[in-house]
Amino acid sequence: MTTATPLKILEVQASARSAGSISRDLTADLIAALEDRHGESELTQRDLAHGLPFIDEAWVGANFTPEDERTSTHRQILSRSDDLVAELQDANVIVIGAPLYNFSIPAVLKAWVDMIARAGLTFYYTENGPVGLLKDKKVYVVVPSGGVPVGSPMDFATPYLRHALGFVGITDVEFIGAQGADRGNSEALDSARARIAELIHLAPQAA
Repeated sequence: MTTATPLKILEVQASARSAGSISRDLTADLIAALEDRHGESELTQRDLAHGLPFIDEAWVGANFTPEDERTSTHRQILSRSDDLVAELQDANVIVIGAPLYNFSIPAVLKAWVDMIARAGLTFYYTENGPVGLLKDKKVYVVVPSGGVPVGSPMDFATPYLRHALGFVGITDVEFIGAQGADRGNSEALDSARARIAELIHLAPQAA
């Protein structure tokens, strides 16, 4: 008798809202659908609304110090980043709630990207350019927006996230848009939920 390996889901939530957040509601729907399809799962939640520090001179200095030369201060400075990287490394599926703020992603989500783009941990350099190390992961990004359709010329969020995730090796990325949902557009929510159901139904089940 074999035991199915639990699906390891990482939820990264970037909405500034706690109550009334469309991205939180839709990511909850998506995670529930994943759990329903795959059965046993482990969920790690990273709520960026609680804040992340921006990288600064001390962080850059610690990051570029060789591992075997880092001091306890260096390690302390990098500890948050190390935790975020470990969460990504451990997950099979990443669900990101990324509302579109002023044509792009929330600043705290950019801070998260800066924290997880680590040479030697999530990518490495070759003579032919960088190679991502985070392989065989699936990402779903929920992108509610006001008047900016996902994929339009004014959408600078989804191309950036696709490129940033690809840079660290994650190339299997699906975006679920919900334009106008913040204005009471029930059709946008219905469409997003239908897309979630379609994507999860098509996804292969965990072994």
